[in-house]
Amino acid sequence: MEVRVKGTLAWVALALVVFGVIMRLLPHPANFAPVGAIALFGGAILHRKLGWWLPLAVMVVSDLIIGFYDGIVFTWIAFLLVGLYGMSLRQQNNWRRIPLGALGSAVIFFIVSNFGVWAEGRMYAHTWSGLAECYQMALPFFRNTFVSDLAYSAVLFGVYAAAVRFVPQPVPETTTDR
Repeated sequence: MEVRVKGTLAWVALALVVFGVIMRLLPHPANFAPVGAIALFGGAILHRKLGWWLPLAVMVVSDLIIGFYDGIVFTWIAFLLVGLYGMSLRQQNNWRRIPLGALGSAVIFFIVSNFGVWAEGRMYAHTWSGLAECYQMALPFFRNTFVSDLAYSAVLFGVYAAAVRFVPQPVPETTTDR
């Protein structure tokens, strides 16, 4: 029983990696990708190890195809933190987890990734005003990040909730000493 459940979760994680990679490769508006929602979902639902490594797997595989870019480490760190944030939502098994999770995910990504842009020093001065300008210039991208995190999270958590409710779950075997 335990192996089958763990195997099922591994397949779910693999399917999410494939989905995330495909969606990053298809044309999409800037910052409108499912990686934040996948990280959030993985952290909230999957085994802790899967939830932690899931967003990194999506990013590494897709970045190998797309190509590496400045600030890649900050982007990866941001999604790892979103997965960790998702783990903090494990106890909130209600509808509020989706909008609050999506907002938190978008804020984490915004803060970390744009700090990375500023830290590289290519676009903004290494001053407090340079950091403030960096965040100000990134505000238009925040909307897409939040909307995509909200939409993809609703789909992922919704499909999962429907599967749990309508798909028969395996019954744990009882063991007796004979």
